[in-house]
Amino acid sequence: MTQSEDRTRHRATIRDPQVMRAMAHPARLAIMEFLSDGAGATATECAEVCGLSPSATSYHLRALAKVGLVEEAPSRGDGRERVWRAAHVSLRIDAESDSPETLSAARDLMDVMLARDEVQIGRWFDNAESEPKEWYDAAGLTRQQVYLTATELTELFRTVEKLLEPYGRIERPDPPEGARKVGVLFRAIPAD
Repeated sequence: MTQSEDRTRHRATIRDPQVMRAMAHPARLAIMEFLSDGAGATATECAEVCGLSPSATSYHLRALAKVGLVEEAPSRGDGRERVWRAAHVSLRIDAESDSPETLSAARDLMDVMLARDEVQIGRWFDNAESEPKEWYDAAGLTRQQVYLTATELTELFRTVEKLLEPYGRIERPDPPEGARKVGVLFRAIPAD
C-alpha cells in the first residue's frame, strides 16, 4: 500500500454506537491494534495476538468487517487464505451526543480500552528490568496536577497530538532501525 493510499484511509471518526459496541471487546481491540500497522494478516495470525483460536478470531474479524472497521486485503498468493487489514489507519471516537445509547456504548468501549491499557502498562513494569537499559530509561509515566481552563485543555490536547504526529505510521512509514511500536497514553481529565 502506498503512502497516498494510506492517507485516503487515514482517520475515521466513530459516532455510531453499534460500531463502538463492536469495538468494545478485548480481542477485537487487540486485532485492530495488530492490523493498524497497515500489514494484512489472516485469522490464524491474528489469533496469536489475541490469544483465541483461529475460528473464534475469524468470528471477531467478521464482526469488525460488518461495521466497516476491517476489510479484506489483497491475497498473498494462491487466494486460499483470507487476509484482513484495518479499514482505517486511525480512529477517533466522538461520543458528543445526547443519545443515551451512544453515551452508554462509548462508556463500554472506554472501559475496555482503559483495561487494555492498564494490562499493557502492568506487563511493561513486570518485565521492565529485562529490557535493554536504553528502553528501561526511556519509558515511564508522569503524573502532574495542572490548572487549566477548558480552552487551555483543548489546546494542550491538540499540542500533544501534533507532537506525536511525526512519529505515526502515516508520517513515518519506514521508521529507523531500532524503532519499536510504543503505546502513548495521554490522559487529561478534571480531577476535582
